Formats: sequence, structure tokens, C-alpha cells
Amino acid sequence: MPHTILLQLAGILVLGICAQWLAWRLRLPSILLLLLAGILAGPVSGWLHPDALFGDLLLPMVSISVAVILYEGGLTLKLRELRAITGAFLLLITLGVAISWISGTLAAHYLLALPWPVAALLGALLVVTGPTVIGPILRHLHLRGKVGALLKWEGIIIDPVGATLAVAVFAVLQADAVNQGLTGAALNLAWTLLIGVVAGGLAAGGLILALARFWVPDALHNSVSLMLMFSAFALANQLQDESDLLAVTLMGIVLTNQRWVSIRHVVKFKESLTVLLIAWLFVILSARLTPDDLLGLGWQGLLFVAFMIAVARPLSVLLATLGSSLSWPERAFLCCMAPRGIVAAAIASVFALNLADAGYPRAMEMVPITLLVVFVTVMLYGLSAAPLARRLGLTERNPQGILFIGAHSWTRALAQALQDEGCPVFLVDSAWDNIRHARMAGLPCLYGSALAEETRARIDYAGLGRMLAMTPNNAINSLACLQYVEDFGRREVYQLPFSPASEGMYEEVPPEHRGRLLFDAQMTFANLNDSCGASPTLRKTWLSHEFDYAAFQAMHGETMLPLIVKKTDGSLQVYTVNELPNPQPGDLIISVAR
Repeated sequence: MPHTILLQLAGILVLGICAQWLAWRLRLPSILLLLLAGILAGPVSGWLHPDALFGDLLLPMVSISVAVILYEGGLTLKLRELRAITGAFLLLITLGVAISWISGTLAAHYLLALPWPVAALLGALLVVTGPTVIGPILRHLHLRGKVGALLKWEGIIIDPVGATLAVAVFAVLQADAVNQGLTGAALNLAWTLLIGVVAGGLAAGGLILALARFWVPDALHNSVSLMLMFSAFALANQLQDESDLLAVTLMGIVLTNQRWVSIRHVVKFKESLTVLLIAWLFVILSARLTPDDLLGLGWQGLLFVAFMIAVARPLSVLLATLGSSLSWPERAFLCCMAPRGIVAAAIASVFALNLADAGYPRAMEMVPITLLVVFVTVMLYGLSAAPLARRLGLTERNPQGILFIGAHSWTRALAQALQDEGCPVFLVDSAWDNIRHARMAGLPCLYGSALAEETRARIDYAGLGRMLAMTPNNAINSLACLQYVEDFGRREVYQLPFSPASEGMYEEVPPEHRGRLLFDAQMTFANLNDSCGASPTLRKTWLSHEFDYAAFQAMHGETMLPLIVKKTDGSLQVYTVNELPNPQPGDLIISVAR
């Protein structure tokens, strides 16, 4: 293999992962930096040429990558999330799609002067948003309320819906007469749905059966899962174009909502794989752009994109959510969130060639138009999503609240102290007595097992940024950390140190199976109970230049155990066994007597 090819292949992944890491450090949507990385590598420097690098394999590779992303997206779609958003979701992917299609068609014809057949197909292609762009933005935002779940469901399901609509429109365009075209489109739609449902259902059923009967060793679970997904994708695509996206999405939905076998490990693997695929997809997508793609369409192209953003999307959302339980801030945010991604670009390339061969030469203009829409919408929505969500009260930039697993007396005292300082808290416990006392104290709480999916779904995550597992059961604490790492990240899940198994020995739990250990190695649940007593009293100490942290330590020595520091900017720092904060003048220390 020539060194230049190897260097470009490695460079794509290096750029993609570095861009995502930098986005995390700068608290920016990763999509923005991925696009910039691709532009610098492609049209700016001329170093990366995806079409020359991959040749005819580019579109098939993109299609397979999109299939994996949609499969992983389906694995995140819990049917319980639909309880509160069913009506709005169904209208968004039916009435909303229809309005977007009609609006896009009219705009393409009157603003871009495209023939009606080409305009209709372009309008169908641009109803697609997709998880490749929605997913990273949602992970960055941590939205409150129903809007996050609604955007996630819409972004994943609308891919196969948009692709199916494009197939139906293309069937009409290929027919000789309108009636024949409509009949063919209806048959194509029915066949697409049937193939997608059967292929996805069979693949999901096959994996469930294989795992339930232990026909597959643990080491091959992820490989067999991918093998069945690719099989369903290829078979569906062979039998009916674009039914493959529906097949893989449905396979993921069936797997994640069944209760016969655990697929948690499969989901985690797909999440990691999706991060990698999104990195290389967007670097490649933006590296393919040329100045002509963005500027060659002139003011008409920019006006078309502006119409899709400012008219088509708001109109479809407002009409589809009319009379729904969504708040006006949620509806406003939905109106301002419809970035197009790699799926729209890939489908446009395929249909442009097919339609050009069918006698519509201007169909090739769909590719640069779609690329322009992708580029502008990703940049615009990626930059505006976070400030707009904060402005509408749907998210916080850096939530500092604490979810407590366990609500015994000294946990309630700590939660009360934090709540009095304006810090959001939420307590979960399966002991009714603890929850009763928490409610009487005015603390937000929930009665139930912290490990149950139903409990996780009912927790109000507004303002929460970390989890502290503080039950007397070390196993439950460890399991809670494993469970809630999906919500807070590995850095922000904590648990109490382990009780001694015997004199001089501590229970061994590998770091990957637990959270960060709280406070002090000796401060187990039993020791904290002894220190706090039946009526725990925590001490708050404000530091100043006259009485700094050194003075605090000199005064109290080992008699006081610092638990949490509230910084002057409102952020919290939790004391752990391996990380001791360094409080500064103006900070607040919450501590307890040993």
C-alpha cells in the first residue's frame, strides 16, 4: 500500500478523534470541529481527497457506516420515552414530513428554478436530519423535558422515513403516467415497509434467540450482532432500495426493548463504534466540499437554505405540534433544530445519478445543493443550539447538582446543606422511611430502586451533573455507578469506600466496576454513621484571606472531614480518596466531624 494512502487513512481518524476531544475540552458541539477539520484537510490544504482515496467504494462505505449509526440509534430508543411524546412524535414524522417536503419542493422550484420532478425529489431528500448530527448535539446539551427525547426519536426514525419517501417519489418520476406512478409508488412504499420490518425483525429475533440459548460465546456477542445487522442491511437493500435503513433501525429498537436477554454490553460497544464512525464520516464529508459547492449556487442557493431554516422547519414543527403538551420554549427549540447530515448527502448522490440517467440532467445539481444545506445547517445549528437552549431554559451550561443514591439521615443533611446554598439535589432510595423523612424536609426525592429502568426514567435530571452512591450496600453502590455513568460520565460518578472484609484487608473491586471513592478511605458507610450520629450536623465554613484553607486545617486537624467545596463561581468539587481539592478564599467548605 502506498505510504500516502496509509497516511491519509490514519490522518482521517486522527483528525476526527482529536476534533472530538478538543470539542469536549472547549465545550463545543463536536460536529463543528469535525467539519472544520475536514475543510482544513480537504479544500483548504488539498491534503485529503476522499473521492480519489476511496473511489467507487466511498458511497458503499458511507452507507455501511450510516447503517451502524442508525442501528446504534435504534438501540437508544426506549419505548417508555414515547409515553409523553407519542402524539407530537407521530405528527412530526407524518404531517411534519409532508409539510417539509412540500415546502422544500416549492422552494427548489421557485428559488432554484429546478424542474418539478427534480424539485420534488430534492424536497423529499431534505426532510432527513439523522442521528449523525442530532446525536452529538444532544449529548452536548443534556436537554430538560420532552424535547430531547423527541429530537432523538425524530432524528433516528426520520432517516428511513425520508429515504422511503425519496424512493416513492423516484418511482413516480420513472413511471410513464401519473396514475401508474402513484400505484407504483404505493406498491414500492408497501414493499419497502414489509422488507424493512421482516429483515430487521428476523435479525433481532435471531440475535435474541442465539443469546438466550447461549449459542454464541461472550467474546463473539458484538461480532455476531454486527454480522446480523449487516446481513439484514444487505438483504433488505438487495430486495428493495432504501429499506435497509428501516431494517437496521427496527432491529435496534426491537433489541433494546425486549426483556429476554441483556444487551447492555452490545449497546456500549456500538456507542464506541459510532463515535469513531461519526468522526471519519464528517471529516470525509467536509473534505469533499469545494468552493464551487458552497459558492457556485450563488445567492439563490443561500436563499434556498435560508428558506429551509427560517420557513420550512418552523412551519412543519408548529403545525405538527399544534395542541400538543409541549411548552412554547420546547416548540421554539424544535423549530430551530433540523441539521442535515451524511444520510442526506449520501442519498442525494445516489438519486442524482439515477435521475440523470432517467432523462433529467439538472438532477446532478441536487448534490451541491444538498452539500450546501448540510454544511450551513450543521454550522448554524451547531453554534446556536447551546446558547438557544440556555436562553429558553432547556439546559444548563455546566450543571452542578447532585443525584444521591440513598437517603439516610446524614445524606439528607448533606443534601439539605447543598440545597440551602442553591445547588440542585435529588435523592433516590428504596427504603420508604428514608424517603418519607426526605419529603418532610422538602428535598426532591423518589421512592424506588435506583437500578430499575423505570426509576431512572422518572428522575428529574434538571441541574444535576454528578451522582453519589451512598447506600450501606457496596454492591448496589458499584452497580449504580455502572448504571449512571451513561448519564453523568465516568468522571462524575462516586461511591463510598468499601467496608473491611477482614482485619487489614479491603474488598477488591476493579476500577472499571465502580465509581470514584468518596471522601476518605476510612469513611465507609458504618464509619460515617458513627461520626454523624442519629442527628447529623454538618458544618459550613467560608474561607477568606484571613482564614484560608491552611488555617482551617490547622484549627480542625483530623477532627473534621471535608466533604464538598463550593467554589466562588458556583461549581462544586467533591473530595475523593485520590483527589483533594485546594479551596481558595471565598470558597465554602462543607464538612462533618469525624
